Amino acid sequence: MSIMKMKSWNATKGVDRAPNRSLFNALGVKDEELQGPVIGVANSWNELVPGHVHLREVSKAVKRGIAKKGLGLEFNTIALCDGIAMGHEGMKAPLPSREVIADSIELTSLAYQFDGLVLIASCDKIVPGMLMGAFRVNIPTIMVTGGPMLPGELNGEKMDYSTVFEALARYKEGKIDENELYAIQCNACPGAGSCAGMFTANTMACVTEALGVSLKDCATAHAVSGKKLRIAEKTGERAVELVKKGVKPSDILTSNSFENAMIVDLALGGSTNTVLHLLALAYEAGVDFGLEDIDRLSRKVPQLVDMSPGGPHRMIDLDRAGGVPAIMGELEKHIHLNELTVDGLLKGRLGKSRGEVIKTLENPVRGSSLVVLKGNLATDGAVIKTKGLAKDVYRGAARVFNGEEEAVATLDAGKIEEGDIIVIRYEGPKGGPGMREMLAATSRISGGRLDGKVALVTDGRFSGASRGAAVGHVSPEAAEGGPIAVVRDGDKIAIDLASRELNVDIDREEMEKRLKGWKRPKPKVEKGVLFRYSSLVSSANRGAVLK
Repeated sequence: MSIMKMKSWNATKGVDRAPNRSLFNALGVKDEELQGPVIGVANSWNELVPGHVHLREVSKAVKRGIAKKGLGLEFNTIALCDGIAMGHEGMKAPLPSREVIADSIELTSLAYQFDGLVLIASCDKIVPGMLMGAFRVNIPTIMVTGGPMLPGELNGEKMDYSTVFEALARYKEGKIDENELYAIQCNACPGAGSCAGMFTANTMACVTEALGVSLKDCATAHAVSGKKLRIAEKTGERAVELVKKGVKPSDILTSNSFENAMIVDLALGGSTNTVLHLLALAYEAGVDFGLEDIDRLSRKVPQLVDMSPGGPHRMIDLDRAGGVPAIMGELEKHIHLNELTVDGLLKGRLGKSRGEVIKTLENPVRGSSLVVLKGNLATDGAVIKTKGLAKDVYRGAARVFNGEEEAVATLDAGKIEEGDIIVIRYEGPKGGPGMREMLAATSRISGGRLDGKVALVTDGRFSGASRGAAVGHVSPEAAEGGPIAVVRDGDKIAIDLASRELNVDIDREEMEKRLKGWKRPKPKVEKGVLFRYSSLVSSANRGAVLK
């Protein structure tokens, strides 16, 4: 029994808490177990998401670790699969769900007065949502991410979720038949885990490890591996130690630790969604880290791994090459080594690369993997992933669409020409509402005849499975009266990676005239959670957090 005072005693200790203890007794909890530490185990297990379907077993391992010296009490959060929500109205839900998840962590922790938290999650919005809630309550916290999915394989070719989307584009152009498409569908995603490439889910797992809030090697330990369960049990043990030592997220989270996380993200060529999530996490942690810091880091950190989408490697290759520790070892001169993590100082986590998957700083895959753009079309910023780009400058006439469906229908009809700049607007956090991912649109381009020959600009965002010339997060968004709202068909747009500019060829006088004549459109949703979200959400350049 610990002699240190536990926060959970607010709900469990003393004669006045006999009614509270009676309800814990009803759960099968013994009085001596309530002496602490009492650890909340937040689990996003469900039967809806491949990345979560195995998390019951991960939770059992976590609770075995906690039970050696404490009590673990499990509760749940929601979890949505971006891939299943993709391409239809349901894609408006995932980003708002991040806030619901954060709120559920905060409220449950408040109600039960936990001494600490273990967060168990996979996938895009769930990992950052849990972390956001935990950073708000600021009690000792550690996360175990659920792990990647193994890659699929067909006829000796590795594949993953993005392979199916790009195969769909080839099918629509008559390059493969329905039987071939079906074979790819059946083989691309073989089982439990987060989709096998460096999409948002796996990028966020790597970022979480680099940030210092999960154990070493956690990010790349695969969902179906014994290694994942061993890490999960150690995570439970470590949660109790963090409580006893009083180590809170505020002790770990600094501007330097956020820089470390972004540096690893850049080296991995990760999803642009992590920009949204890191900005939101910094906001919740009260850390000064913004889009200008991401821009600064992106100018000096090269990409060291060529992962899917756009590259040949999957997470299994990165794991075998040494995972995040090996990436950080190669990045040692850029990393802040004396930052605290959940298991000691960061410098104790560095590893060495095994094989050729992780390149060196002297011989990288490419320079910057992500570029922050500004200009008269994005006065507050926009982002583009450089992986899969055919050139550094895209110039063309705007083809403007007030929503993704309209753009996809035009692409399917073959009515977009080489050199066009596709503009999809009113898809931002407020205007979507919910800032839908554009994988349906980007895969039509990257998987078909227009690959490398057109560009896409949007105030929406992209799946981590997207590749090609796709500029997202344009801020201010159209629904806030940003310049993208007044672009017209035929306006000349220039995307220049070297100068980091996104401009439309409209002079200041004409721009002011158009903006003055702009009228805010009627909200797409006028009740319920999406209406509430659109009323409160900030712009993408601030992480799309709720005001």
